[in-house]
Amino acid sequence: MNTPSLPDPHDRPARLTVGVVGAGRVGPALAAALQLAGHRPVAVSGVSDASRRRADALLPGVPLVTPAEVLAAADLVLLTVPDDTLPGLVEGLAATGAVRPGQLLVHTSGRYGVGVLDPARRAGALPLALHPAMTFTGTPVDVQRLAGCSFGVTAPDELRLAAEALVIEMGGEPEWIAEEARPLYHAALALGANHLVTLVAEAMELLSAAGVTAPDRMLGPLLGAALDNALRSGDAALTGPVARGDAGTVEAHVEQLRAHAPRTVPGYLAMARATADRALDQGLLKPDLAAALLAVLADRAEDSAPRQAPSAAGGDHPDERPDGEDQDGTDR
Repeated sequence: MNTPSLPDPHDRPARLTVGVVGAGRVGPALAAALQLAGHRPVAVSGVSDASRRRADALLPGVPLVTPAEVLAAADLVLLTVPDDTLPGLVEGLAATGAVRPGQLLVHTSGRYGVGVLDPARRAGALPLALHPAMTFTGTPVDVQRLAGCSFGVTAPDELRLAAEALVIEMGGEPEWIAEEARPLYHAALALGANHLVTLVAEAMELLSAAGVTAPDRMLGPLLGAALDNALRSGDAALTGPVARGDAGTVEAHVEQLRAHAPRTVPGYLAMARATADRALDQGLLKPDLAAALLAVLADRAEDSAPRQAPSAAGGDHPDERPDGEDQDGTDR
């Protein structure tokens, strides 16, 4: 299999023509970053008005065409669609003959490695999985955020240099993920980033209910310090009533949450139990205090009202959903 030559990034003339299938939040930003490195975006596919606006903002002058026309025009194609859409898209493109031999086909899903691209690989495409571990807004600021961003990279051995070069040209840092480890890798990112948003949003709502006029300003320094401490020290950074074994305080928390925000109670209890377990393992929580604390958590869990399942009605167009954040991030 022949790997395309990727010259020095400082060689400014365009080297690869770039196409984007799925103008969600990720694809146009990555294509714009590749453009800064000297590549040339030539085609984008997107259906919704939001997709068109993103393409216009990040890739002005690049035509919006069908996915098949994107593949016909580009040497390097970014498949930036939601995870559940990706397998069918690849199979359809390969079955219709849209894939060209020697074409670099890159998906940005955190969940999948290169195996999902096998139909296109059999048609001669060169498969890469490049997942930026970043959350995307769909605005030009995303291109700046790619500087120093880690990418979860999976590629055949013969394409490792090409994968590294593309990530570095976008300003990122390649982190190699084995094919079989992709789902675990993606779960870790979702646990850290996606659930963090939920926790912060719930905390701001509770502070507002408590009369705090600027909950974002109050939480900013606290959460920034907590994140920095956690990244530096791991479990040693644990603080608060659970890590101290203050069972009475935790019980009071649960009573207040049940009275003012009952939907937050199951999440609070689950995180408190997880925190207690980690604090015990690290020797931060004394066993005698842990017994009383865990008893409170168990009692409160029994009489905690179950959360109502979210409505399945509505939903965004597929290329409107955050892909790769997964951001992921994935988005995706």
